[in-house]
Amino acid sequence: MGEETCPATTQPEVRQLVDQTKRYDVLIAGQGAAAFSAALYAARYQMSAIIVGGIFGGETATGGIIENYPGYPEIDGFDLMLKFREQVDKYEVPVIEENINSIERSDDEFTVTTEGGQTFKATTAILAIGRERRRLWLDHEEEWTGRGVSFCSTCDAPMHRGNTVAVVGGGNAAVEGAVLLSKYAEQVYLVYRQDQFTRPEPINLQLLDAAKNVEQVMGTRVMELKGDDGLSGIVLDNEVRGSKELELDGLFIEIGADPRSELASKLGAELNDQGEVLVDKEMRTQVHGLFAAGDLTNASGDLKQTITAAAQGAIAATAAYYEVSTHPNACQWHAKVEA
Repeated sequence: MGEETCPATTQPEVRQLVDQTKRYDVLIAGQGAAAFSAALYAARYQMSAIIVGGIFGGETATGGIIENYPGYPEIDGFDLMLKFREQVDKYEVPVIEENINSIERSDDEFTVTTEGGQTFKATTAILAIGRERRRLWLDHEEEWTGRGVSFCSTCDAPMHRGNTVAVVGGGNAAVEGAVLLSKYAEQVYLVYRQDQFTRPEPINLQLLDAAKNVEQVMGTRVMELKGDDGLSGIVLDNEVRGSKELELDGLFIEIGADPRSELASKLGAELNDQGEVLVDKEMRTQVHGLFAAGDLTNASGDLKQTITAAAQGAIAATAAYYEVSTHPNACQWHAKVEA
């Protein structure tokens, strides 16, 4: 696309200046895969973009080793997010490392206020703030995430070939996780606090019952995580094979996650029964100029992965670009992109 520029957008060389008086083309909420992907595409569309988010890397950054992201046979999730950030930094997109306190829409623009009191305005907004994993709230649970404790069977199952692991939960994700882990681990314990599972799909229950190396531990709670500098076992409130302690190489907590949909809801975006933000194929919400991407949305069903979040971020940025570039006399650079 050469050196052609568009007078309707801000050029990369001035983006390193964080200006609270300007109106950005797009404000991106979050610092995960969807947010950085959206920022990358927005910058390459020569949109003036700004990222606002208090937690670097999202779920990916705390997920430990990742083996299913294309291009990287094995990479630590934090390192992968650093690569996302480094690529965005080349375009000098400002990153405000604060959580959003409030977001409002009026006069065809969005106004965001951070917890630190900074205020930013934008023509469009992309919410990419993900989900909050439900936890057991045990000592060391967060500290040992990525060191024996995991929240994603799909991500980490291949790391446990020949190991002994446990899955906590009784819903579809937990049952699916136990079945998947049974293909890699030598022994899998599926631990659930109730006596019956919570509406998993019948086919998954059949696969679970057929898995000879999965032991279903029902009516039992995990009371304690054991280990020194990482997980080595758990303590239960009931005995299994004569002991309340299980030695483990990995614990998968699959008790669900809640979309961070409060900001979207306050703006009037529609949610589904799971609290996910409803979007169309271009990641548009029902609120004009508001887009959502990543684990926050219903866009990829139950498959909440780094790759799906990144794809949705790119789609959202593209849709936001068309939103802000519909001036009647599009420049030649826009015409090339739209062709």
